[in-house]
Amino acid sequence: MAMLSTSQLSGPKSAAASPPLFSGLRRSSKLESASLSTTQSFFQTVNSHTRLSSSSANRPCRGIVAMAGTGKFFVGGNWKCNGTKDSIKQLVSDLNSATLEPDVDVVVGPPFVYIDQVKNSLTNRIEIAAQNSWIGKGGAFTGEISAEQLKDIGCKWVILGHSERRHVIGEDDQFIGKKAAYALGQDLGVIACIGELLEEREAGKTFDVCFKQLKAYAGMLSSTFNLIDAVSSWDNIVIAYEPVWAIGTGKVATPEQAQEVHVAVRDWLAKNVSSEVASKTRIIYGGSVNAGNSADLAKKDDIDGFLVGGASLKGSEFATIINSVTAKKVAA
Repeated sequence: MAMLSTSQLSGPKSAAASPPLFSGLRRSSKLESASLSTTQSFFQTVNSHTRLSSSSANRPCRGIVAMAGTGKFFVGGNWKCNGTKDSIKQLVSDLNSATLEPDVDVVVGPPFVYIDQVKNSLTNRIEIAAQNSWIGKGGAFTGEISAEQLKDIGCKWVILGHSERRHVIGEDDQFIGKKAAYALGQDLGVIACIGELLEEREAGKTFDVCFKQLKAYAGMLSSTFNLIDAVSSWDNIVIAYEPVWAIGTGKVATPEQAQEVHVAVRDWLAKNVSSEVASKTRIIYGGSVNAGNSADLAKKDDIDGFLVGGASLKGSEFATIINSVTAKKVAA
């Protein structure tokens, strides 16, 4: 995968430049045919060993109770490499005093060095995620952290495949897939990130990129677990669609753009894993989500929550985003 410079990640240098509104995600039907042909037979063996409901092609709008096995909206806060002991103490205090809607799963991902501080002071209403984990059991791997260590300190989730790990650190699809399979094997939930670069979207390759990334996650599950466990492990996966061009740039996909990709991801799961997994798996959106746009995004049928970056560092704003589930209820 081509490396992306940090200047590219921060967005176009010209203030006049703004992301075009894309009406579609492919240049032609040839791309769609090519993508489907490469994935159509994937996981057929798994499907033959499970009893599944009919295809989701004509499924109705899903109410909030049908979002996932738990029936809950999911909002994660990725604090990235931000914070000090004092600022995090204040953020935790703000979150502890916030009034949050009850039917939302909430997770925050502090920097590693502050996980223990947050775990010991944050309300049990909010679970803890790590921002990365190693590909296997711990050992002589300087600078890494194992899934076993994360569990030992009280983490329930881990964020894997984030664009900054892909395009700054250089992790590829297969490496990320192996990390996810190992974390799931250690009973950690995985927030599995996918998403395209701006040039890939402009070239009509959004679906192809996202499907390739999904295939790496699914492929590693099928090669790590037996057939039934490979399918059931999806109960502990939340897919986060984060278009790279919208992360930290202030540019956000329109609700229609995000919904279009979420529908495609859910259809890919139905065709390549199972219709049951497609229905149960929560697909959340990330990319400059804030208090001002979260309600409109939440109204879309296939947007099951958010992975929030900068706005999660502000307790009151993060609470507003969490409570955008009320817009989902109204829409349902």
